[in-house]
Amino acid sequence: MRTSLTKAELTRYTTAQLNHLFPDNKLVDLNGHVALVTEALDRLEFCFKHCTLKHYFNGEEVIFNHLHSDHYVMYLWYLANSLWRKEANANLCNKLYYLNKTLHGLDCMYNTQMPDIFLLFHCSGTMLGKATYADFFVALQGVTVGSQKGVYPVMDKGVSLTAHSSLIGNCKIGKNVSVSAYTNIFETDIANNTVAYRSKTGEVIFKPSATSYAQTFFNVPIE
Repeated sequence: MRTSLTKAELTRYTTAQLNHLFPDNKLVDLNGHVALVTEALDRLEFCFKHCTLKHYFNGEEVIFNHLHSDHYVMYLWYLANSLWRKEANANLCNKLYYLNKTLHGLDCMYNTQMPDIFLLFHCSGTMLGKATYADFFVALQGVTVGSQKGVYPVMDKGVSLTAHSSLIGNCKIGKNVSVSAYTNIFETDIANNTVAYRSKTGEVIFKPSATSYAQTFFNVPIE
């Protein structure tokens, strides 16, 4: 993987961000968690290797740029999740979660069960609750995935949620479903290979689709 910073530089960089943002006299040092920084980068590389975007994967190697916010938001989430899974270090995980929320506007807890392969774009204002996600999930800005009476949506592979769309409550969302901008799905199931969009009158329309928005971002078939 081609990176804009070495692993040591990236570790120091994120450590400095955390201690600058949270001057609570409880300094953190990610140098004590280098194995998990490595794991987060490995997970990021595996994810990006499936991407069609040349500034993620150029066909030969994965590219990670700490100054590309859509790269860095993913790295911070993977790092927080790896730390939670291996160490359950609540103080450090909470700071990483808060750092990601501050920098990128992403609200996705480190113990949310995100899939191995997913992408977040322009994610300011996006809230991803503890739903069931699957590989090749894509979310853009202003997206909400939330619960109704404690029940969250369940998604199959290749679900894409575009700008300011939402999934709320007891929804079973099939494979290769695309939810268009400003379309709100509340406790409604959606069949495989469907695009959902909001009409000019505000009605939500469900239309079969041979292609999916998510597939445009991934270099393997979503099956």
